[in-house]
This record gives sequence, structure tokens and C-alpha cells, in this order.
Amino acid sequence: MHLKIIKQGYRDARDVSVKVHASKVPLEKTLLPGKRKSCYNEIMNVMAEIEQRVSRIRDEMVRLRRDFHRHPETGFCENRTSRIIAGYLRDLGMEVREGVGKTGVVGVLRGAAPGRTLMLRADMDALPIQEKSSSPYRSANPGVMHACGHDGHMAILLGAACVLAGMKGRLRGQVKFVFQPAEEGAGGARKMIEDRALEDPRVDAAFGLHLVTALPCGTLGWGKGTVMAAMDSFVLKVTGRSGHSSMPEDGVDAIRASARIVDDLHALNTVNNESDTQSLINIGAIRGGEAANVIAEEVELSGTVRTLNPKAKAFAKGAMHRIVGRVTGEFGAGFDLDYREGYPPVVNDGEMTDLLCRVAGDVPGVDGLLELPPLMASEDMAFYLREVPGCFFFLGAGNPEKGLTRPLHSSEFDFDESALPVGAALFAGLAASLPGME
Repeated sequence: MHLKIIKQGYRDARDVSVKVHASKVPLEKTLLPGKRKSCYNEIMNVMAEIEQRVSRIRDEMVRLRRDFHRHPETGFCENRTSRIIAGYLRDLGMEVREGVGKTGVVGVLRGAAPGRTLMLRADMDALPIQEKSSSPYRSANPGVMHACGHDGHMAILLGAACVLAGMKGRLRGQVKFVFQPAEEGAGGARKMIEDRALEDPRVDAAFGLHLVTALPCGTLGWGKGTVMAAMDSFVLKVTGRSGHSSMPEDGVDAIRASARIVDDLHALNTVNNESDTQSLINIGAIRGGEAANVIAEEVELSGTVRTLNPKAKAFAKGAMHRIVGRVTGEFGAGFDLDYREGYPPVVNDGEMTDLLCRVAGDVPGVDGLLELPPLMASEDMAFYLREVPGCFFFLGAGNPEKGLTRPLHSSEFDFDESALPVGAALFAGLAASLPGME
């Protein structure tokens, strides 16, 4: 996979627009009020204040992250987590809504003057994984673990909330802090939207991030347009005819037919590598058969389909039906294919991504910008970005020297906590620099 690294400061990002596709929106169109000797100097002064404020809460962010990590809660069960977050936001003087999308929390910070509304989002849920760690902050909940960095996401967003609450007199418009439940497959973002998380006040732009150990700490991964895949799911039932295993000619073996289907579907991943129709089909669970000496009558297969555009999704759905129909026909079996629409692709707005790259150039701790190709992973941040322009990006939190390289969803996952202040400064910087928030 080819990755392009860009290392440059704010002035370079502004002047060399080809390199980072810098936005053409005038920099003076920001959240910052007052007279300006220079828009650039004004923004730099604000970024310096953000840096100072973030430095004062580094230990607090680590404390929050470790507390969340020690007490993980799965999707729509984030009751303790949401209570802590709501209390923290109230202590900062914000308007707070609890129970949004069942267990979500929304805090609103109103600036000194009217303006538009920026949304910053973090997910809260943990995974049903038994943690393998000897760290003092390892999970105290058996079988549940923050193995995807959501504990860090919450600490980062609370840090940004603390910084911006101290600067509210310099802000225009509103900043909405959205703490979302159930990102891990349950579609918590959709529930939040249904519960009006994007309304009152209406969100004009949205940003979210994801910590990843695949990138070194200090590297920001970004992309324009489609950056993450859509994810659908399916349940396939293959029906044969049972019989004695000594007389296979009298039955129709649903397991043999299913095995052929699995092979042919996975082969489709290999042969279909055209960018406009590329798909990734995975069978994650198979259930079938009752006894060792009985020909299986029914097998159930369930899995996911990941695609980057509507053409690819249509191609994958059509190919699945053709393969399943052909194989079951050859075996004399029947089938029922239940295809379920899931997460849409994550699509970043061009101008919002340009803004991110400009802001990142002024954030201490950001050592490089890494332009990423579209990823076949999925994220329900996609639902927000389908409604409002915004950007979802990746923040490096890996550190080989500390042994912090285990991948997301690993029972040994952990990350370099020095990424926390970088993330908080990025979020706060975006709130202080968003174009058109007048």
C-alpha cells in the first residue's frame, strides 16, 4: 500500500495548496472575533493559547482515559460512562442532554457571539473481549475491554471541551460535544440522529477521529471523499435433505453446498479487484448439522459485505445471488438470502479536510500528515457525514519502543497516551478555525 507523507507547517499548508489541497476559503472567515493585525497572527495566538491550556490538563486526560479503560461498558450499556461525562460537561458550565440515543450525551458550549455550530464526536462503547494485560488500569469488568481506543476518544473530547470552555469568550457560534454509544456494529450514530443530536442547534459541520497504533504517535492520517467502506451484513440459510451418512446419495448435504459457497464467495474477493466494483465479502459464522452420522439438512452462514461505492455494492449483491443460486442448484439444495443494509461509506468533505490539514500544521505533536487510500473498515461516523459536511481522520498512537503496536480489537491493545493532548489540541483548533462560522 503506497502512502504519501507530508511534513510541513501552517504557512506551507496555506501557500502550497497542491500538496495538501488547502481550502480556498479566506482564513479571516473564522470563529475568532475582534480586530486583526493579521489573520495568520490571530490564529497563531489562539493556537498558542490552546497549546498552553492543553498542557495544563495532560494528566487529567490520562486519568480520565484510564478510568474509562478500567470500567468499560458495551454498546447501549454505557451508563456509568455517560454519567461521568455528563457531570464533567456540567461542571464546565455547558448545556447537557443525557439519554440521547439511549445512553448518549450531548453538551453544548455557546460562544460570546452568534454563529454556526460545529460538532465534535467521540464514541463510548467497549468490546466483549477479555483483556490480557498486567497494566494497573486493566479492565475490571470480566469479558469487556476498551480494545478500540474509545476510552482515548472520550478523554480527548473531554479535554477539548475543557480547553474551549475556558476560551468561550473568544468563540462565535456553538460547539456541540457528542458522546455516542454503540459504534461497534449497533449503529449508535443512527440512534443519536433519530434523537435529534444534530438539532437544537442544527449542526453545520462535524469532525471525529480514531486513534490507531498502525500509525506512529504524531502522525495524522487523512483523506478526501470516500475514506472508509460501507458495511452490509447477510444471513444465508442453505437447505438440503437429511439422511444417513452411509447413504449420501439419498440426501442433499447442506454442509457440502455451504462449503462450496464459502470458497466461491471468497474467490470473488480475489478476482474482483477493480477499484469501481471492489468488494470484500467475509463469512464470519457457520452453524449447521446435528450429529456426526447424519447428513446435515440446514446450514446458516452469516457475514459482511464491504464496498466503497453504490456500483460496487450492486455488483457484490448480484454476484452473491448468482453464486449461491448456481451452487445450490448444482447440489439440489434450496436457499434463503437475507441481505441487510448497514453502515454507509465514510465520505469526507473536501473543504473540511483542507481545514484539518491547515490546523494540524500548527498543533505541537503532529509530526506528519499521511494521505491514506480508502480503507475497507467501516465506521458509523458515516451517518453524521451523510447529513452534514465534515471530516473523519486517524491519529497515530503507536509506539514500538514502548511495545504499543497491537492492532485494534486485540485483547492486548493499548496505545501511547501522548496522543491524547495532540487529539484535544486538534479538536480545539478546529473549533477556533472553522471557515464560514460568522
